[in-house]
Amino acid sequence: MDLCPLSKRGQSVDDGCVWIDDRGSEVLTRPECCRLLAVVFKEQRHGHLGVPQRGAPLVLPVDYSMHGPDVVLLIGDGLFDQVEARLVAFQVDGVTQLSGVEDIQPKQTWSVLVQGLAIEDGENVPTRHVPRPEVVDPGQRVVRIRADVVSGRRFPTAPTPK
Repeated sequence: MDLCPLSKRGQSVDDGCVWIDDRGSEVLTRPECCRLLAVVFKEQRHGHLGVPQRGAPLVLPVDYSMHGPDVVLLIGDGLFDQVEARLVAFQVDGVTQLSGVEDIQPKQTWSVLVQGLAIEDGENVPTRHVPRPEVVDPGQRVVRIRADVVSGRRFPTAPTPK
């Protein structure tokens, strides 16, 4: 695996390059970002919804599901009024234990961000793709966040002292 600077342009994803930004983080491909979104979903972990507000953005933990590349939420009317037909952000992160290199670099932290238009879409999202939130009264609005922009980074964490 070759390491390439972020400024290197014009190469396809299949050329074996791993893009590294100026801070040493690996820039994830869209397919890898989608894979990590699916992993977190299958582990039944939550993500974070970023909603534009006056003054400061609102960030809320939410349970989610996937429908193709898009993120699907089940929310109540109050939150729906704040996201309907607006650009929002959805973020998940995690830590991956690397095998066989415990003394060198035991873990990598990663983060994936989806940005896109939030659309009410209960008619087009199959029931099996609607999340089952753990809150008592999650609401009845099915919202799909279009995956207009998907980005992610992965970076090594410092080894824990023994």
